[in-house]
Amino acid sequence: MSSPLPPRSIAVVLGTRPELVKLTELIKLLGPAAHVVHTGQHYDADLSGRFLTDLDLPEPTYLTGIGGRPRAVQIAAALTQLDELFTAHPPLAVVVQGDTNAALSGALAANARAIPLVHVEAGLRSHDRNMPEEHNRILIDRLADVLCAATPENRLNLLAEGIDPTLVDVTGNTVVEAVRAQLPHPDERSAHLARAGLLPDGFVLATVHRPENTDDPAALHAILTELSALTTHLPVLLPLHPRTRARIEAAGLTHLLTPLRVTRPLGYRSFLALARHAALLVSDSGGIQEEATVLGRPLVVVRNSTERPEAMADFATLVAPGPELGRAARAALALGPDGRARLAALPSPFGDGRASRRIATRLTELVAAAA
Repeated sequence: MSSPLPPRSIAVVLGTRPELVKLTELIKLLGPAAHVVHTGQHYDADLSGRFLTDLDLPEPTYLTGIGGRPRAVQIAAALTQLDELFTAHPPLAVVVQGDTNAALSGALAANARAIPLVHVEAGLRSHDRNMPEEHNRILIDRLADVLCAATPENRLNLLAEGIDPTLVDVTGNTVVEAVRAQLPHPDERSAHLARAGLLPDGFVLATVHRPENTDDPAALHAILTELSALTTHLPVLLPLHPRTRARIEAAGLTHLLTPLRVTRPLGYRSFLALARHAALLVSDSGGIQEEATVLGRPLVVVRNSTERPEAMADFATLVAPGPELGRAARAALALGPDGRARLAALPSPFGDGRASRRIATRLTELVAAAA
């Protein structure tokens, strides 16, 4: 698709690794019309910097003084800088994705300057008010002029809250095309496995980063204990988020890492290459709940609640930290090759891989209507 929009006329505000991944195809479809603005919410090179190169994205406009700050400070600092940017260079529309502090900042800045706002991945609901992301996503949906719901269930959530149905499009989730585009070919995947010393279907891949797990020493202890216990069955690979490592050290739990194969955070292609061949995924990530359905892998989700119930029907099990994690993991491993083959044959509930094209078309229509 060749965008007919003027250069740098669509501000795409993002700040985290998942946003970079999920908005890559849309940014490429928009071409010169996309002005990527990075708030720096994920400021570590392993979490964002390397992804710009890996995903072949244009150099963003960076905001400053945001990463690593408290939530309110992040939003306030980003909002101030975005307002200045949008005043000096008003975009024709603003795009935000998901439920991050960066997304809320972009939404508020667009609303303050009466700039049309498009919310990608609208309508997700956990119904858990303890999640800051739940507040963010509800606020963004209330401000958006176009709400791109990933699934029919997401659309129903919005309609139940009184959102005008003419503002809601069911587009699918952009994660589907992201995974398909970035998943390495089989030979490259084999090379990734060989470098890690792992065999196909012969390991568990785990990630832990959410504050509900990392900021609670008891929860963190329970998760690491159960992951360590799984090493009696298969090796457990744990790419460790910098914040999680710091919390493990602060809680005096470093000894629980000894049985695990701990690495630095992985690039997206590397992660997909390993995830595609893991016997089991264990994670508290929202994005991995979606990616597992595209990769056809079983997943244990370690969280108190989820905003992606679509993944729970076939691919994932939601558990709290503790023995329930171990039981669910062992049950998933017991499915064996036949169980994994069944999952691999199922379609993802998150769409057909054309979400970004639908959103790009809707953006063009939105700008044309406002002209």
